Formats: sequence, C-alpha cells, structure tokens
Amino acid sequence: MRWLLLVSTVFAFALCFTRHSAGAWGFWMLVGLIGVFASTLAFVQARIAGSAREDALSEYDVKRLREGKPPLRHERS
Repeated sequence: MRWLLLVSTVFAFALCFTRHSAGAWGFWMLVGLIGVFASTLAFVQARIAGSAREDALSEYDVKRLREGKPPLRHERS
C-alpha cells in the first residue's frame, strides 16, 4: 500500500507540472502534498511495525515472570 501511495504521489506531481491552468495545477499540487504526508506516515508505520516486539509472551516467558525471573531475550531472525 505504501508503494502505491508513493507512485500515486509522484504521478500527481507529474500531472501538476504538466498542467497549464492554475486550477488544475493547484489541485494536483494539493493531491501531491497530501500524498507526501500519507506516504511518509505509511513508511514510518512500516518501519515501527518492523522493529516492534511481539504483543504476546510465550508460555515459558509467562512462567518465568511468575517465578520472579525476567523473560528470556529471543533473538530476532
């Protein structure tokens, strides 16, 4: 989805700079600026989701927590 947003943003800027009327230029510039904002947020969200920890602990980690020991650090693959 984020790549589609990026391609759409580039296409909107291409349309913006090839239009001759001020109204079309302004419309495509607005679409392009909104696309830059949306694309940036999509790439940031993907980066955060890629480096986030899992939501749930394994049964073994829960058992270690109940015993008062810290959960094991699992290496990311």
